[in-house]
Amino acid sequence: MTVHIELSNTSTTAYDIAIDALPKLSFDTSVVIVTNPTVSGFHLDRLLSHIQADKLSVVTIPDGEEYKTLATVESILNECFEHKLDRKSLLIAFGGGVIGDMTGFTASLYQRGIDFIQIPTTLLSQVDASVGGKTGVNNSYGKNLIGAFYQPKAVYIDPFFLSTLPPREFASGIAEIIKMAVMFDRDYFDFLMSADFSDEAILKESIKRSVELKAWVVNQDEKEAGIRAVLNYGHTFGHVVENETLYKKYLHGEAVAIGIVMANALAIELGLMTNQEAEEIKQFLKRVSLPTDYIIKDVDDFYEHFFLDKKSAKGSIKFILPKGIGNHKIVSNIDESIVKKVLSSFGDDR
Repeated sequence: MTVHIELSNTSTTAYDIAIDALPKLSFDTSVVIVTNPTVSGFHLDRLLSHIQADKLSVVTIPDGEEYKTLATVESILNECFEHKLDRKSLLIAFGGGVIGDMTGFTASLYQRGIDFIQIPTTLLSQVDASVGGKTGVNNSYGKNLIGAFYQPKAVYIDPFFLSTLPPREFASGIAEIIKMAVMFDRDYFDFLMSADFSDEAILKESIKRSVELKAWVVNQDEKEAGIRAVLNYGHTFGHVVENETLYKKYLHGEAVAIGIVMANALAIELGLMTNQEAEEIKQFLKRVSLPTDYIIKDVDDFYEHFFLDKKSAKGSIKFILPKGIGNHKIVSNIDESIVKKVLSSFGDDR
């Protein structure tokens, strides 16, 4: 299976997303693979057996969202200099979304930009993070606030790599799949509701459909000036949850699942979604072992974090909300009291 991305506003930028067994890859340049100890321990030998290059090196960085920082990017850059990469060299992101984001960002910086490809190894990165060219790092102010839009040259999605994925990581990826369905496709959501993700054919079809939806959005709006913002459903709330818990308590998809529940509560308050629809989504999240509860200890502080969201502009918070299941609405200028009323329903005294 192949999904093609051709950016409508950048006619020279196009690439394929291959969803199948990893092919043999040959490069007539220097290649550096960026990975972490967990992924390399399971799968590096297999990857190396599939790659031929003039010079091949591996850079291993610590595993975890807390290491998604400028300091780690600088360490990757230093390795690139040590290996004497030039502008024709290539980076390979071999891991989950954290590896992909940092490798892509490093590629955008090294000698003002070199090529990179994505070989994602988590479900979340296969269905979402590896597609579309968002790269970057976190800082104390929030998630992905430093970065660049920088497209890969290719994406190779091999479901085989999911065989060693821990259950929490797998469920984290399903959160992003659910996000796509709720925002864009009721029929897809209904398909997922009865899907057995342990069935390889069903899993592959789920990955393909999610990637197709992501590609369709990115083709229209590479730099999130319009419809691409819809892909942040659950993220405006989820990013605050991650920041409050120092990126250590929840995996990204788990925080997104909590954010989806919060976004749905706001949608109910605004009359965009019924209680029954919200409950249907919540029960689906629970069925795949994703968290749906979170206690907001300081509503005012939680609210203030929204203003650091990349979609906010001119002091107005932009919320991505479901309009039923299968449709969406971007809403700005919601009265502060309404938002805080919803946040209070997740407080200690609920």
